Amino acid sequence: MTAAQARALDTLSDEYLLTLPEGPIGSSLWAAAFNRTAPLAIEIGFGNGAALAHLALAHADWNCVGVDVYRPGIGALMLACQKDGLGNVRIVENEALSLLKRLAPASVRLVNVFFPDPWPKARHHKRRLVNAGFASVVAGCLELGGTLSLATDWEPYAEQMVEVLAAVPTLDGGQTGRPESRPLTAFEAKGTAAGRTVVDLTYRRVG
Repeated sequence: MTAAQARALDTLSDEYLLTLPEGPIGSSLWAAAFNRTAPLAIEIGFGNGAALAHLALAHADWNCVGVDVYRPGIGALMLACQKDGLGNVRIVENEALSLLKRLAPASVRLVNVFFPDPWPKARHHKRRLVNAGFASVVAGCLELGGTLSLATDWEPYAEQMVEVLAAVPTLDGGQTGRPESRPLTAFEAKGTAAGRTVVDLTYRRVG
C-alpha cells in the first residue's frame, strides 16, 4: 500500500466506504447512500478501480458500487474518485457472493467481473468466483435486460465461465469484444505482452 492510498483510507472512507446493514439489501440502501434513485452497477473485484472510475465517469446518471476486500485497491479507487470528482461511486469492503445473495431480485442494471483470480491449479478450481452458484445468484440480481460482463486472460477459466453461464436459462450471451465499460488497463497490457489472450464475455438477463 502506498502512502497516498493509506491516507485515502484514513480521510475518504466516510465519503466512499459503505457499511452494509444486516439482512436483505433493498433499494432504500442505495437511495440513501447516493441520495437519489438511479440504475445500479456493481463491479466485483475492482483491482485498482480504473474500470469502475471509467464507468462512473461515463455514466454519471448511474449509481456505481465496487465490491472488494483489497485495501490498497480501495484506497486507489478513492483517490481516483476524488481526482475526477466522482460522486456516484460507493465502495463495499465485503466478500462478493455474500453481498449478491442479499440483494433484492432484479435490482441491478450491470455486473462487471474483470480478471478474477483464475486459480490455475486444479486443486484450487473450487476457489474460483465464477461457478454455477455464482451464475445463478447473479442472474437473480439482474433486472430484465440487465448485463453481466466478464473478462479473463486465462482461457481454461473462460471455458468454465461459458459452461456455467450457458446452464442458466435466464441468461443469454457469449464471447464478445471488449465492452466500452472496460478500459484497457496496465494489467491487461502486461498480460497481452506476455502472450495471454483476453476473453470478454457478455450475458443479458432475458427471462
